[in-house]
Amino acid sequence: MNYSKKIGEIGSKMLIFYPWNRRCISVLLMGLILILNSCRTKNKSIIESDFEHIGHQLSLAVSLADSNFIKVNPKSGRDPIIPRSISPEHKMIYVGTDDWCSGFFPGSLWYMYEYTKDPKWEEAAKKYTAMLEQEKNNKSTHDLGFMMYCSYGNGYRINKDSSYRKILLQTAMNLKSRYNPKLKVIRSWDFGSDVWQFPVIIDNMMNLELLFWAFRETRDSSYFNVALNHALTTKNNHFRADYSTYHVVDYDTITGHVRQKMTHQGYSDESAWARGQAWALYGYAMCYRETGRTEFLDQAKNVANFLNDHQNMPPDRIPYWDFNSPKIPDEPRDASAAAIIASALFDLCKSDAKNQGEYKKIGDKIIQNLSDNYLVPQNKLFGFILNHSTGSKPHHSEVDVPLSYADYYFLEALIRKSELDKNHGN
Repeated sequence: MNYSKKIGEIGSKMLIFYPWNRRCISVLLMGLILILNSCRTKNKSIIESDFEHIGHQLSLAVSLADSNFIKVNPKSGRDPIIPRSISPEHKMIYVGTDDWCSGFFPGSLWYMYEYTKDPKWEEAAKKYTAMLEQEKNNKSTHDLGFMMYCSYGNGYRINKDSSYRKILLQTAMNLKSRYNPKLKVIRSWDFGSDVWQFPVIIDNMMNLELLFWAFRETRDSSYFNVALNHALTTKNNHFRADYSTYHVVDYDTITGHVRQKMTHQGYSDESAWARGQAWALYGYAMCYRETGRTEFLDQAKNVANFLNDHQNMPPDRIPYWDFNSPKIPDEPRDASAAAIIASALFDLCKSDAKNQGEYKKIGDKIIQNLSDNYLVPQNKLFGFILNHSTGSKPHHSEVDVPLSYADYYFLEALIRKSELDKNHGN
């Protein structure tokens, strides 16, 4: 029922009988409309309310990105065309398709289409996914999973476009080419040769999902073995006794031994950088889902316990950018880490029936607090969804700003929460 229309009809009749009290009647009717609209909003689930809000934000983001694309008129495809963040001068930061964040914006559009089934989101998702096609030939980065599986991977999962499959398989082959069979890990960075020989970062766990997918599609065991070995080697070398993770582990290319363990974006070499812990949780939850190997489930559970029990985890479960940063509580939060953690916990719910209730409770709390306190107001900040993320505080880069990957994992977490709520009647 359209309550606003019905109340308006009642008000018209009241004015016929009480024309001298027009002002009082108008105020009364407006109050009734506001109360009913408030009740109607409260009756929506948090997922429905968030997606309604996200729809407004992403519409703005697509409009601005479309305008920027026309203005840039890219020749190489690696001109700045994909939204990533906001600059200190309060301008949109666009990046080229070879940026590690390039897949998150089209991936968010795919999630929006998956939830709403509105063709306009599919059209936008296809458009911004297509911009990344040339990266199928990129061999210079481990971030191909972020770039291509978040975009083309979600697109293929949803629409089964055979051209997407071909592009993803080419990408997976190039990611596999970065694997060192002696070290049994995939190289992360090609820069910094004066600092390390063969650097591997915990973030690299996230890119293994593309290789597991390629194995399922082709039954070529080399994809599976590369991903498996990388996960096992990382499990053995990246973690401390308390299951916190180092950011960077550097390997000796001759002996295969670990040369050094350090950070690049955390507070210190021995600190627990929040997003690194989130990558670890997500990565091992995914590896168990893909392999069924209990050591990966145990690792994910141990990382979850580290996060959940840490004395510096705030009550709202939105972590500070580093758990050991010295000025807590006067340190920036990282909403991106929170969104990744929530998505990982919802994934872990399907694997660990014993602890499912606790994981779901914490994941729900994160979503509630992100929704209540971290959503960008409607039509603000260029259409980003979450505010108050931290990219790299040591480099004074992207501190307390929106980030495209925070938005992506928030959307993914909402999708996963929606599935859990339906299956368990919550």
